Amino acid sequence: MTESSARPVADEATDVFMEHRELLFGLVYNMLGSVSDTEDVLQETWLSWTGRGTGGITNPRAYLVRIAVNHALQRRAAIGRRRETYVGPWLPEPLVADDAGAEDPALRHESVSLAMLVVLESLTPLERAVFVLNEVFGYAHTEIAEIIDRTPAAVRQLAHRARAHVHARRPLYRAHPRVRREATERFVRAALGGDIAALMEILAPDVTVWTDGGGKRRPAGLRPVHGRDKAARLITSYAARRGAPVMDLHYRRVNGDDAAVLFQGDSPYAVMVMDLTPEGDRVSDVYIVTNPDKLTHVHKDEEEAK
Repeated sequence: MTESSARPVADEATDVFMEHRELLFGLVYNMLGSVSDTEDVLQETWLSWTGRGTGGITNPRAYLVRIAVNHALQRRAAIGRRRETYVGPWLPEPLVADDAGAEDPALRHESVSLAMLVVLESLTPLERAVFVLNEVFGYAHTEIAEIIDRTPAAVRQLAHRARAHVHARRPLYRAHPRVRREATERFVRAALGGDIAALMEILAPDVTVWTDGGGKRRPAGLRPVHGRDKAARLITSYAARRGAPVMDLHYRRVNGDDAAVLFQGDSPYAVMVMDLTPEGDRVSDVYIVTNPDKLTHVHKDEEEAK
């Protein structure tokens, strides 16, 4: 094959890959919880795909999904090794929409909340892959069996274990967006204002606060903080600390839910996501990501930065 004839084949393979990129991004991100690792896996998928070529492939979508999922499963081992030496609680890398509502690729396809991603971290890699493919993206057990090279019976067993584990830790409910927005704003006002009384009113008695600074930023603890009293003291202590940096607050959609993003100048400083009780009137979990390595893709809009 000449160079000129090979180029159209490569271009065709790239076009097919780009056509399915958002789907692949959503699948892999929900399996890994890391944007940077997802981008690496997509690069590996693209290399595998273009190296093989499109000849003889009747279903490019299914083929690409299989490549991406299996690369993601391999990547989980590397992520697990990094987690062993990670300082403090580990939270997924948040996907943040801009103020105009433009969303990351994974959010345009299928949204999995940050709270749900935390629960998915407790599954085995295969359980998580099956859960994401089946529960989030609607793949049948027989299709998943072909993707991960397991029998349909094995996939059904993996799906049953994953579903039972997830539903036990996270009841099936989703607060109304207006309720989430109001609760988020109440919490942020109390937190940034250092208002312990207001915080005690909105925090559930058994609230848990997760702070992921990766050992690089405060506020961050070496383990999650449980209970309303401890949580309120932790949150207000930072707001009251002398020399705390001045922050710009923006309400954004994070992994499909209303949340707060704090900027120090033009740089992102923290993403705060609240999860609510089934009744929707109290905050049950607070997730605060301050690790700068997990905020590199969060930007102020040009109009905001002026």
